[in-house]
Amino acid sequence: YEKLHDPHGITEWQWVPVAVLVGAILLEGNSFRVAVKESRGLKGKQSWSRFLRTSKNPELPVLLLEDGGALLGLIFALIGVGMTLLTGNGLWDAFGTLAIGVLLVFIAVFLAVEMKSLILGESASPEDLAKIRAAIEDGDSERIIHIKTVHLGPEEILVAAKIRIYDADTGRAVADEIDAAEVRIREAVPAARIIYLEPDIFRA
Repeated sequence: YEKLHDPHGITEWQWVPVAVLVGAILLEGNSFRVAVKESRGLKGKQSWSRFLRTSKNPELPVLLLEDGGALLGLIFALIGVGMTLLTGNGLWDAFGTLAIGVLLVFIAVFLAVEMKSLILGESASPEDLAKIRAAIEDGDSERIIHIKTVHLGPEEILVAAKIRIYDADTGRAVADEIDAAEVRIREAVPAARIIYLEPDIFRA
């Protein structure tokens, strides 16, 4: 704000901000490289944007955005300072700082939206939900009436479902059907560790 209203160049120790920013870019770049390397295994074949939006493990997306934002912000700062030194116009420095502010707001909003879903309890991904549904209905006598899934952690899903069981005249038969469905669910989606299946009568 001050630079926009009173733009002035850098008159003393002109090489200091450039040296500091270049050094910071090198260090932050190395940190960002490590974060990218560690994330590749979890990302798989997804795009980076999809990985950041769908990851159930908040540590790596936060680290990627923090390091990436810091690196990009340092580049904005270096451009602003460099152009101010070349032209003597302090507006470049102000614009560089404004760009950093906009970048930080964008990252903060993105993280707030994505982390909120994990804090409040995000449901299983559509792919995992489809596998769970198929596992339940793969038996001879099960049909889903209602199902809910909630991520309790990055690798832990709670599954609660009300299912119709055919041809089960005894409590033991019902229990056997439910146990078999739980085994199929865990084989299809290992993260589904807590499973509650309630037998009921289907009413269209």
